[in-house]
Formats: sequence, structure tokens, C-alpha cells
Amino acid sequence: MLPLLIWVQGCAQATYEIEGYTASSMNPDIPVPSNAKLIKIITDSGNRNIKEGVMYELKHIGGEQGLYPPLDYFQKLADTGWVELEEERLGHVHFLKKDTTVIAIEIREDTFQITELVEGAME
Repeated sequence: MLPLLIWVQGCAQATYEIEGYTASSMNPDIPVPSNAKLIKIITDSGNRNIKEGVMYELKHIGGEQGLYPPLDYFQKLADTGWVELEEERLGHVHFLKKDTTVIAIEIREDTFQITELVEGAME
């Protein structure tokens, strides 16, 4: 009898690590992982609904292909008063509101972008 060899390759999603939180450089009311690296400031997106934005890099924050939103990060946002507008979600883009401020957070595999919308943009 020949021994049967089975090769199993796991599809384990790569993990990210959040080492605490700090205030976003765009808006101090928005926490961001302190180990996220600011890679882009968006001042003129060409979209009249966007006030300003920032993009951060944090390896594997969205899991493979950005399919796994970082639940612990969204919990931190909720703990600081941000409420997700779940009915407005568009794929990788999550909308959150605190008082009169609405932000969009787009989660990708290694990056996330936070944009603040102009007042009334969601109406």
C-alpha cells in the first residue's frame, strides 16, 4: 500500500494589529489606530459632497481584498459616539454620524480612507 499524502493549504486571513488609538489628523473626534501611517491628505477630491479626507495605511486592516471590516475599530468608533448608518453602506464604504458630522470610511486590504462629508450631503 502506498501512503496517501494530502497537502492542505489554509486560507487563513492575514491579521492586522491595532496598538491603541489617537485622534485623526483631519478631525480630533475621529479615533484612528495609532500605528496607522498617514499616506494622503485629500483637500480637493472633485466631489462637492466631500469636505476633506485622509488615507491611512495599516497592513491587512480589511483582510484579504478588503472583505473583512475591522470590527474592533468600528466598536471603538461606536464607543466614542459614532453611529453607523447601516442602510447607507456601499460595499467597502461605511457611513457614520456623530452630532451633525457625517463621515465615510472606505476599508481596503491595507488602507482605509476617512472622508468628512459637507453638511447636508446625506439628505
